[in-house]
Amino acid sequence: MTTTRGGHPSEDHVPDLSPVPGAAPLGAAGSINADDGGRRGRRLSTMMVAGLAALGLGIAVGTLPVPYVIESPGPTYNTLGESQGHPVINVTGRETYPAAGNLDLTTVYVDGGPTGSVSILSAFSAWLDGSKAVYPVELIYPAGTTREAAQEQSAVAMATSQENAVASALNELKIPYGQQLQAADLSKDSASAGKIQQGDILKSINGKDITALSVIQDELAAGKGATVSVTVERAGQPVVLDITPKDNGQGRFILGVMLKYLFSFPFQVQISLDKVGGPSAGLMFSLGIIDTVTPGDLTGGKHIAGTGTISPDGSVGPIGGIGQKMRGARSSGATLFLAPAANCDEVAGHVPDGLQVVRVQNLSEARHAVELAGSGQDTSGLPACAGK
Repeated sequence: MTTTRGGHPSEDHVPDLSPVPGAAPLGAAGSINADDGGRRGRRLSTMMVAGLAALGLGIAVGTLPVPYVIESPGPTYNTLGESQGHPVINVTGRETYPAAGNLDLTTVYVDGGPTGSVSILSAFSAWLDGSKAVYPVELIYPAGTTREAAQEQSAVAMATSQENAVASALNELKIPYGQQLQAADLSKDSASAGKIQQGDILKSINGKDITALSVIQDELAAGKGATVSVTVERAGQPVVLDITPKDNGQGRFILGVMLKYLFSFPFQVQISLDKVGGPSAGLMFSLGIIDTVTPGDLTGGKHIAGTGTISPDGSVGPIGGIGQKMRGARSSGATLFLAPAANCDEVAGHVPDGLQVVRVQNLSEARHAVELAGSGQDTSGLPACAGK
Protein backbone atom coordinates (compact mmCIF):
# COMPACT_ATOMS: atom_id res chain seq x y z
CA MET A 1 0.00 0.00 0.00
CA THR A 2 1.31 3.52 -0.88
CA THR A 3 1.29 5.97 1.98
CA THR A 4 1.71 9.73 1.69
CA ARG A 5 3.20 12.46 3.80
CA GLY A 6 1.87 16.00 3.21
CA GLY A 7 0.37 15.11 -0.18
CA HIS A 8 3.66 13.85 -1.69
CA PRO A 9 4.36 10.24 -2.60
CA SER A 10 6.45 8.24 -0.18
CA GLU A 11 9.82 6.83 -1.05
CA ASP A 12 8.41 3.56 -2.31
CA HIS A 13 6.43 5.33 -5.06
CA VAL A 14 7.74 4.48 -8.57
CA PRO A 15 7.67 7.56 -10.92
CA ASP A 16 6.47 7.49 -14.53
CA LEU A 17 9.62 7.35 -16.73
CA SER A 18 7.95 7.79 -20.12
CA PRO A 19 9.30 10.74 -22.23
CA VAL A 20 7.48 14.04 -22.00
CA PRO A 21 6.93 15.71 -25.41
CA GLY A 22 9.11 18.80 -25.88
CA ALA A 23 11.27 18.11 -22.89
CA ALA A 24 15.02 17.67 -23.03
CA PRO A 25 16.49 14.28 -22.13
CA LEU A 26 17.45 13.89 -18.55
CA GLY A 27 21.09 14.74 -18.00
CA ALA A 28 23.58 12.98 -15.73
CA ALA A 29 22.63 15.05 -12.74
CA GLY A 30 19.03 14.00 -12.98
CA SER A 31 19.50 10.52 -14.39
CA ILE A 32 17.81 7.44 -13.00
CA ASN A 33 20.01 4.36 -12.82
CA ALA A 34 18.37 1.40 -14.53
CA ASP A 35 19.86 -0.86 -11.80
CA ASP A 36 17.79 0.78 -9.02
CA GLY A 37 14.88 -1.59 -9.63
CA GLY A 38 17.22 -4.60 -9.42
CA ARG A 39 18.76 -3.45 -6.16
CA ARG A 40 15.32 -2.73 -4.77
CA GLY A 41 14.20 -6.22 -5.78
CA ARG A 42 17.24 -7.79 -4.16
CA ARG A 43 16.62 -5.83 -0.95
CA LEU A 44 13.00 -6.95 -0.99
CA SER A 45 14.05 -10.57 -1.49
CA THR A 46 16.58 -10.32 1.34
CA MET A 47 13.94 -8.83 3.65
CA MET A 48 11.46 -11.55 2.73
CA VAL A 49 14.03 -14.30 3.40
CA ALA A 50 14.95 -12.71 6.73
CA GLY A 51 11.31 -12.34 7.64
CA LEU A 52 10.55 -15.93 6.76
CA ALA A 53 13.56 -17.09 8.75
CA ALA A 54 12.42 -15.08 11.77
CA LEU A 55 8.91 -16.47 11.38
CA GLY A 56 10.28 -20.00 11.14
CA LEU A 57 12.43 -19.46 14.22
CA GLY A 58 9.44 -18.07 16.11
CA ILE A 59 7.32 -21.06 15.15
CA ALA A 60 10.13 -23.45 16.13
CA VAL A 61 10.57 -21.75 19.51
CA GLY A 62 6.80 -21.67 20.04
CA THR A 63 6.52 -25.42 19.54
CA LEU A 64 9.33 -26.29 21.96
CA PRO A 65 8.04 -28.39 24.90
CA VAL A 66 7.94 -26.79 28.34
CA PRO A 67 7.64 -28.48 31.77
CA TYR A 68 4.03 -27.52 32.41
CA VAL A 69 0.67 -29.26 32.63
CA ILE A 70 -2.55 -27.73 31.30
CA GLU A 71 -5.90 -28.60 32.86
CA SER A 72 -9.11 -27.79 31.00
CA PRO A 73 -12.79 -28.71 31.55
CA GLY A 74 -13.60 -32.27 30.53
CA PRO A 75 -16.91 -34.03 29.87
CA THR A 76 -19.41 -34.95 32.58
CA TYR A 77 -21.05 -38.36 33.04
CA ASN A 78 -24.41 -38.99 34.67
CA THR A 79 -23.97 -41.82 37.17
CA LEU A 80 -27.71 -42.50 36.81
CA GLY A 81 -27.45 -42.80 33.04
CA GLU A 82 -25.55 -44.75 30.43
CA SER A 83 -22.10 -44.66 28.86
CA GLN A 84 -21.55 -46.25 25.45
CA GLY A 85 -24.89 -48.05 25.67
CA HIS A 86 -24.34 -49.54 29.14
CA PRO A 87 -25.57 -48.32 32.54
CA VAL A 88 -22.81 -46.48 34.38
CA ILE A 89 -23.94 -48.25 37.56
CA ASN A 90 -25.34 -51.78 37.26
CA VAL A 91 -26.49 -53.61 40.40
CA THR A 92 -27.23 -57.35 40.51
CA GLY A 93 -28.42 -59.37 43.48
CA ARG A 94 -30.61 -56.62 44.91
CA GLU A 95 -33.76 -54.82 43.82
CA THR A 96 -33.10 -51.59 41.95
CA TYR A 97 -35.26 -48.60 41.08
CA PRO A 98 -35.15 -46.38 37.98
CA ALA A 99 -33.88 -42.89 38.75
CA ALA A 100 -34.46 -39.63 36.90
CA GLY A 101 -32.35 -36.51 36.99
CA ASN A 102 -28.57 -36.19 36.95
CA LEU A 103 -25.84 -36.98 39.44
CA ASP A 104 -22.93 -36.00 37.23
CA LEU A 105 -19.32 -36.86 37.93
CA THR A 106 -16.96 -34.28 36.47
CA THR A 107 -13.64 -34.67 34.70
CA VAL A 108 -10.61 -32.66 33.61
CA TYR A 109 -8.55 -32.94 30.45
CA VAL A 110 -4.84 -33.01 31.31
CA ASP A 111 -2.20 -32.12 28.72
CA GLY A 112 1.49 -32.40 29.44
CA GLY A 113 3.67 -34.41 31.77
CA PRO A 114 4.25 -38.08 30.98
CA THR A 115 1.10 -38.24 28.83
CA GLY A 116 2.39 -35.74 26.24
CA SER A 117 4.24 -32.47 25.77
CA VAL A 118 3.00 -28.88 26.05
CA SER A 119 4.44 -26.15 23.83
CA ILE A 120 5.30 -22.59 24.85
CA LEU A 121 2.45 -21.28 22.69
CA SER A 122 -0.03 -23.75 24.23
CA ALA A 123 1.03 -22.83 27.76
CA PHE A 124 0.85 -19.10 27.05
CA SER A 125 -2.55 -19.48 25.41
CA ALA A 126 -3.81 -21.44 28.42
CA TRP A 127 -2.56 -18.74 30.81
CA LEU A 128 -4.76 -16.26 28.97
CA ASP A 129 -7.77 -18.59 29.01
CA GLY A 130 -9.80 -18.29 32.20
CA SER A 131 -11.26 -21.78 31.75
CA LYS A 132 -7.84 -23.45 31.95
CA ALA A 133 -5.10 -23.78 34.56
CA VAL A 134 -1.34 -24.17 34.08
CA TYR A 135 0.89 -25.88 36.66
CA PRO A 136 4.54 -26.91 36.81
CA VAL A 137 4.62 -30.59 35.92
CA GLU A 138 6.24 -31.58 39.24
CA LEU A 139 3.13 -30.39 41.11
CA ILE A 140 1.01 -32.95 39.26
CA TYR A 141 3.38 -35.85 38.61
CA PRO A 142 6.31 -37.07 40.74
CA ALA A 143 9.70 -36.80 39.05
CA GLY A 144 10.46 -39.73 36.76
CA THR A 145 6.81 -40.78 36.29
CA THR A 146 6.38 -42.58 32.96
CA ARG A 147 3.29 -42.63 30.76
CA GLU A 148 2.70 -46.29 31.65
CA ALA A 149 3.07 -45.63 35.40
CA ALA A 150 0.70 -42.63 35.24
CA GLN A 151 -1.94 -44.65 33.40
CA GLU A 152 -1.60 -47.58 35.81
CA GLN A 153 -1.87 -45.32 38.87
CA SER A 154 -4.94 -43.63 37.40
CA ALA A 155 -6.61 -46.98 36.69
CA VAL A 156 -5.84 -48.32 40.18
CA ALA A 157 -7.18 -45.13 41.77
CA MET A 158 -10.41 -45.45 39.77
CA ALA A 159 -10.88 -49.10 40.76
CA THR A 160 -10.22 -48.28 44.42
CA SER A 161 -12.67 -45.36 44.33
CA GLN A 162 -15.37 -47.64 42.96
CA GLU A 163 -14.93 -50.18 45.77
CA ASN A 164 -14.85 -47.39 48.36
CA ALA A 165 -18.01 -45.93 46.82
CA VAL A 166 -19.90 -49.19 47.27
CA ALA A 167 -18.67 -49.51 50.87
CA SER A 168 -19.57 -45.92 51.75
CA ALA A 169 -23.03 -46.26 50.15
CA LEU A 170 -23.73 -49.42 52.14
CA ASN A 171 -22.52 -47.72 55.32
CA GLU A 172 -24.85 -44.80 54.64
CA LEU A 173 -27.77 -47.20 54.07
CA LYS A 174 -26.85 -49.28 57.15
CA ILE A 175 -26.38 -52.41 55.02
CA PRO A 176 -23.75 -54.72 56.59
CA TYR A 177 -20.78 -56.02 54.61
CA GLY A 178 -17.39 -57.56 55.30
CA GLN A 179 -14.08 -55.72 55.15
CA GLN A 180 -10.46 -56.49 55.99
CA LEU A 181 -7.23 -54.52 55.76
CA GLN A 182 -4.35 -56.03 53.80
CA ALA A 183 -0.73 -54.88 53.68
CA ALA A 184 -0.04 -53.66 50.13
CA ASP A 185 3.50 -52.38 50.74
CA LEU A 186 5.80 -50.83 53.34
CA SER A 187 6.91 -47.21 53.38
CA LYS A 188 10.55 -46.16 53.44
CA ASP A 189 12.17 -46.79 56.86
CA SER A 190 8.97 -48.50 57.98
CA ALA A 191 8.56 -49.43 61.63
CA SER A 192 7.15 -52.74 60.37
CA ALA A 193 10.15 -53.66 58.19
CA GLY A 194 11.08 -57.32 58.65
CA LYS A 195 7.81 -58.01 60.42
CA ILE A 196 4.66 -57.25 58.44
CA GLN A 197 4.86 -58.66 54.91
CA GLN A 198 3.05 -57.74 51.73
CA GLY A 199 -0.21 -59.68 51.56
CA ASP A 200 -0.63 -59.98 55.34
CA ILE A 201 -4.18 -59.36 56.57
CA LEU A 202 -4.27 -57.28 59.73
CA LYS A 203 -6.64 -58.94 62.20
CA SER A 204 -6.15 -57.24 65.57
CA ILE A 205 -4.07 -54.67 67.45
CA ASN A 206 -3.55 -55.00 71.21
CA GLY A 207 -6.39 -57.53 71.21
CA LYS A 208 -8.87 -55.25 69.44
CA ASP A 209 -10.38 -56.51 66.18
CA ILE A 210 -9.36 -54.36 63.23
CA THR A 211 -12.68 -53.57 61.58
CA ALA A 212 -11.54 -50.27 60.08
CA LEU A 213 -8.41 -48.15 59.69
CA SER A 214 -9.60 -45.93 62.53
CA VAL A 215 -9.11 -48.82 65.00
CA ILE A 216 -5.38 -48.88 64.22
CA GLN A 217 -5.08 -45.08 64.25
CA ASP A 218 -6.87 -44.74 67.59
CA GLU A 219 -4.76 -47.41 69.25
CA LEU A 220 -1.48 -45.91 68.02
CA ALA A 221 -2.55 -42.43 69.15
CA ALA A 222 -3.48 -43.73 72.61
CA GLY A 223 -0.14 -45.56 72.95
CA LYS A 224 1.95 -42.47 72.10
CA GLY A 225 4.75 -44.54 70.59
CA ALA A 226 4.52 -47.59 72.84
CA THR A 227 5.08 -51.03 71.31
CA VAL A 228 1.88 -52.65 70.08
CA SER A 229 0.94 -56.28 69.50
CA VAL A 230 -0.38 -56.85 65.99
CA THR A 231 -1.90 -60.12 64.83
CA VAL A 232 -1.85 -60.77 61.09
CA GLU A 233 -3.14 -63.61 58.97
CA ARG A 234 -0.37 -64.97 56.76
CA ALA A 235 -0.99 -67.91 54.44
CA GLY A 236 -4.11 -68.71 56.44
CA GLN A 237 -2.29 -68.81 59.79
CA PRO A 238 -2.24 -66.22 62.62
CA VAL A 239 1.11 -64.55 63.31
CA VAL A 240 1.65 -62.27 66.34
CA LEU A 241 4.10 -59.39 65.90
CA ASP A 242 5.41 -56.80 68.36
CA ILE A 243 5.98 -53.49 66.55
CA THR A 244 7.17 -50.14 67.88
CA PRO A 245 5.58 -47.37 65.79
CA LYS A 246 7.53 -44.35 64.56
CA ASP A 247 6.67 -40.65 64.69
CA ASN A 248 5.90 -39.46 61.17
CA GLY A 249 7.38 -36.04 61.92
CA GLN A 250 3.97 -34.48 62.47
CA GLY A 251 3.26 -35.89 65.90
CA ARG A 252 1.47 -39.02 64.66
CA PHE A 253 2.71 -42.54 65.31
CA ILE A 254 2.46 -44.95 62.40
CA LEU A 255 3.30 -48.54 61.52
CA GLY A 256 4.61 -47.56 58.10
CA VAL A 257 2.32 -49.92 56.22
CA MET A 258 0.38 -49.07 53.07
CA LEU A 259 -2.99 -50.74 53.39
CA LYS A 260 -5.79 -51.67 51.04
CA TYR A 261 -9.31 -52.82 51.84
CA LEU A 262 -10.62 -56.27 50.99
CA PHE A 263 -14.41 -56.09 50.78
CA SER A 264 -17.15 -58.70 50.79
CA PHE A 265 -20.40 -57.09 49.60
CA PRO A 266 -23.92 -58.65 49.83
CA PHE A 267 -24.63 -57.80 46.19
CA GLN A 268 -22.62 -56.92 43.09
CA VAL A 269 -22.11 -53.39 41.79
CA GLN A 270 -20.47 -52.96 38.39
CA ILE A 271 -19.39 -49.49 37.27
CA SER A 272 -18.74 -49.05 33.55
CA LEU A 273 -16.96 -45.89 32.49
CA ASP A 274 -14.37 -46.07 29.74
CA LYS A 275 -11.28 -43.84 29.53
CA VAL A 276 -11.84 -42.12 32.87
CA GLY A 277 -9.31 -42.59 35.65
CA GLY A 278 -8.39 -41.27 39.07
CA PRO A 279 -10.16 -41.25 42.45
CA SER A 280 -12.26 -38.08 42.23
CA ALA A 281 -15.52 -39.70 41.07
CA GLY A 282 -15.97 -41.59 44.35
CA LEU A 283 -18.54 -39.26 45.91
CA MET A 284 -20.80 -39.21 42.86
CA PHE A 285 -20.55 -42.99 42.47
CA SER A 286 -21.70 -43.34 46.09
CA LEU A 287 -24.72 -41.09 45.52
CA GLY A 288 -25.54 -42.90 42.28
CA ILE A 289 -25.50 -46.28 44.05
CA ILE A 290 -27.75 -44.97 46.84
CA ASP A 291 -30.26 -43.63 44.31
CA THR A 292 -30.17 -46.89 42.34
CA VAL A 293 -30.94 -49.21 45.27
CA THR A 294 -33.52 -47.02 47.05
CA PRO A 295 -37.08 -46.19 45.93
CA GLY A 296 -37.86 -42.79 44.43
CA ASP A 297 -35.65 -40.15 42.86
CA LEU A 298 -32.94 -38.72 45.05
CA THR A 299 -32.57 -35.73 42.73
CA GLY A 300 -36.26 -35.11 42.04
CA GLY A 301 -35.27 -34.77 38.39
CA LYS A 302 -32.77 -31.97 39.12
CA HIS A 303 -29.38 -31.62 37.43
CA ILE A 304 -26.71 -31.98 40.12
CA ALA A 305 -22.98 -32.48 39.71
CA GLY A 306 -20.01 -32.83 42.02
CA THR A 307 -16.62 -34.26 42.77
CA GLY A 308 -14.56 -35.66 45.64
CA THR A 309 -12.75 -38.78 46.74
CA ILE A 310 -14.62 -41.12 49.07
CA SER A 311 -13.44 -43.40 51.84
CA PRO A 312 -15.33 -46.45 53.10
CA ASP A 313 -16.51 -44.51 56.16
CA GLY A 314 -18.00 -41.82 53.90
CA SER A 315 -15.37 -39.09 54.33
CA VAL A 316 -15.06 -36.83 51.27
CA GLY A 317 -11.53 -35.84 50.28
CA PRO A 318 -10.03 -33.09 48.08
CA ILE A 319 -9.34 -33.39 44.38
CA GLY A 320 -7.51 -31.49 41.63
CA GLY A 321 -8.88 -29.28 38.88
CA ILE A 322 -11.99 -28.18 40.73
CA GLY A 323 -12.18 -24.89 38.85
CA GLN A 324 -12.33 -26.72 35.53
CA LYS A 325 -14.82 -29.23 36.93
CA MET A 326 -17.20 -26.49 38.05
CA ARG A 327 -17.06 -24.95 34.57
CA GLY A 328 -17.66 -28.33 32.95
CA ALA A 329 -20.61 -28.99 35.26
CA ARG A 330 -22.25 -25.66 34.50
CA SER A 331 -21.71 -26.09 30.76
CA SER A 332 -23.52 -29.43 31.00
CA GLY A 333 -26.52 -27.81 32.67
CA ALA A 334 -25.90 -28.45 36.38
CA THR A 335 -27.29 -25.90 38.82
CA LEU A 336 -26.02 -27.47 42.07
CA PHE A 337 -22.43 -28.63 42.63
CA LEU A 338 -21.06 -30.67 45.54
CA ALA A 339 -17.48 -29.69 46.43
CA PRO A 340 -15.13 -31.18 49.04
CA ALA A 341 -14.71 -28.84 52.02
CA ALA A 342 -10.93 -29.16 51.67
CA ASN A 343 -11.15 -27.53 48.20
CA CYS A 344 -12.97 -24.41 49.40
CA ASP A 345 -9.94 -22.13 48.96
CA GLU A 346 -9.92 -22.99 45.24
CA VAL A 347 -13.69 -22.65 44.90
CA ALA A 348 -14.18 -19.18 46.36
CA GLY A 349 -14.12 -16.54 43.63
CA HIS A 350 -14.28 -19.04 40.77
CA VAL A 351 -17.92 -20.20 40.81
CA PRO A 352 -19.59 -19.91 37.38
CA ASP A 353 -22.78 -17.86 37.17
CA GLY A 354 -25.90 -19.93 37.74
CA LEU A 355 -24.16 -22.62 39.79
CA GLN A 356 -24.66 -23.08 43.53
CA VAL A 357 -21.71 -24.79 45.19
CA VAL A 358 -22.35 -26.77 48.39
CA ARG A 359 -19.46 -27.61 50.71
CA VAL A 360 -19.53 -31.23 51.92
CA GLN A 361 -17.29 -33.15 54.29
CA ASN A 362 -18.94 -36.55 54.09
CA LEU A 363 -21.47 -38.61 52.19
CA SER A 364 -24.29 -37.89 54.65
CA GLU A 365 -23.98 -34.14 54.04
CA ALA A 366 -23.89 -34.69 50.28
CA ARG A 367 -26.96 -36.93 50.39
CA HIS A 368 -28.85 -34.36 52.48
CA ALA A 369 -28.03 -31.60 50.00
CA VAL A 370 -29.25 -33.68 47.05
CA GLU A 371 -32.44 -34.71 48.86
CA LEU A 372 -33.16 -31.09 49.81
CA ALA A 373 -32.72 -29.91 46.23
CA GLY A 374 -34.64 -32.89 44.88
CA SER A 375 -37.65 -32.18 47.08
CA GLY A 376 -37.82 -28.62 45.82
CA GLN A 377 -36.94 -27.03 49.14
CA ASP A 378 -34.80 -23.92 49.66
CA THR A 379 -31.09 -24.83 49.39
CA SER A 380 -29.73 -21.36 50.15
CA GLY A 381 -28.98 -22.36 53.74
CA LEU A 382 -26.67 -25.24 52.75
CA PRO A 383 -22.98 -24.82 53.66
CA ALA A 384 -21.00 -22.89 51.05
CA CYS A 385 -17.39 -21.88 50.50
CA ALA A 386 -16.66 -18.27 51.49
CA GLY A 387 -16.97 -15.71 48.69
CA LYS A 388 -18.47 -16.20 45.28
